[in-house]
Order: sequence, then C-alpha cells, then structure tokens
Amino acid sequence: MHPPRILLGVNIDHIATLRQARGTRYPDPVQAALLAEEAGADGITVHLREDRRHIQPRDVRLLAEVLNTRMNLEMAVTEEMLALAEEIRPAHVCLVPEKREELTTEGGLDVVGGFDLIADACRRLSAIGCDVSLFIDPEEAQIDAAIRAGAPTIELHTGAYAEAKPGSEAAIAEYERLSAAAIHAVSAGLVVNAGHGLHYHNVEAIAALPGVNELNIGHAIIARALFVGLKDAIQEMKRLIIAGQEAGLMAALDAHEHEHEHGHEHEHNGCCSH
Repeated sequence: MHPPRILLGVNIDHIATLRQARGTRYPDPVQAALLAEEAGADGITVHLREDRRHIQPRDVRLLAEVLNTRMNLEMAVTEEMLALAEEIRPAHVCLVPEKREELTTEGGLDVVGGFDLIADACRRLSAIGCDVSLFIDPEEAQIDAAIRAGAPTIELHTGAYAEAKPGSEAAIAEYERLSAAAIHAVSAGLVVNAGHGLHYHNVEAIAALPGVNELNIGHAIIARALFVGLKDAIQEMKRLIIAGQEAGLMAALDAHEHEHEHGHEHEHNGCCSH
C-alpha cells in the first residue's frame, strides 16, 4: 500500500508579528489562515506565546470556529495554556518549551526532565479529544519518554540540521540523528512530524525522512509570500515536500531491492558450496 501523502502545516505566526509591530488590526492572521487553506495547506499552526508577541487569544478562538482543516495549537506546558486548550478544544496541540527572551523556540521539550508535568498535560488534553504532540530533539531517550507520557505524536526539532552548513559534517550528522529518530519513533507506533528552520532549500531532505507524516513551516513561507503571494508560496512548498517524500520512498525501495538481491546472492553461493 502506498503511504499517505506528506502533509504541510502552515504556521501563520509571522502574519501576526507584522500586525503587532504597529498595533493595527491588519494583516489579519485569520484571513491568512483561510487563504492558506484555499492554497492547499493541510492544517494551520499557531503558537500562542505567554508574552503574546504575535498570535493573540482572539486569533485562536476565531480560528477554532472558522477553519475548514484543523488547528495545531503550539503552547507551553502551563496552567493558563492548558485551561485555554480545554476551553477551545483544538484538534491538535503541540507542547513546546518556551523562554520569553528567545527569538524563536531554541530546542526541544525535555520530556525526560519534566516527565510528570508533561504526562499530566497529555492526560488532560487527551481527555478533551486533542491529538497531543511533543516537540522534541531527535533523541531516543526523549522519544521513549514521550511514549511513556502518552503522546501519540511527536514533532522532531529540525533546527540543528537547518542551522548547519549544507553538506558539512555537522549537517550530515544531524540528518543521521533525525533519520534514526524517525525510524525509532515510527517503529514504536508514533506519528512523526517535523519542523523548525525549514525553508525552500532544505525541506526536500527532511520530507524524505522515513515515515514523516507532516512538516510545520511558517517563517520561510510568509517571507516568500511577500514576493510571490501566499498562494504561490504555499503551493511551491507543497511541491517540494511531495517531491522530497517521493525521492525518499524511491531510495528506500532501491535499498530494499538491493538488500533482497544481495540476500539471494548469498543463498545461491551457500547452495553451491555444499
């Protein structure tokens, strides 16, 4: 059976960043979300930060009412955010670490270190029908802790790979970490998403990772939209991630066939030696 097509979640936070820069009512991230859906976004991601630097509670409440796809609400593990999620009941919630001084999320959630708090949040969110995801670094210990915490989904933090110089040893090492993490998580029955720092020049390789279900991308799409419009920016990104997924599937098939042929060769040689 052919695996499902990889999905694109469009993060609209930076539409709200532009609005908040002047304290105006425009550009409206809710309008952007509806345009993104029309362009082919499979879901809309928003991060309601504690300092309200971009997305506002008003945006989240309106999106919950008007979206035709689904909302993926990124949020810190705090009582305020959990209470809001229980009020709004978004389809998806992604728990992320958060520091007020950071420009953007700097690393994955430490599920191992904050296990009890995170497991309790997973229970509360699951009880209201949310699909809970944990945004984590590509480490086996964090993946195993996510499973124990009861999260059905993880989002692999791709920031270290995105920041490494393309083709460098660091980039290769980070890609291998991501690949091993994806394989481990999928084999354990988790849904695997990925995101952070992805753009038009590095996304195909991430889309080729084994078993990745969805990529969440915001800044690069919104930046490209300034020049080509939101619809074209989203459709171009979708073409790239689908091409990346297909390339990954072909590479996996080739590797499987090579392994199968190699195995037959060994069987044949073994037979002749008797």
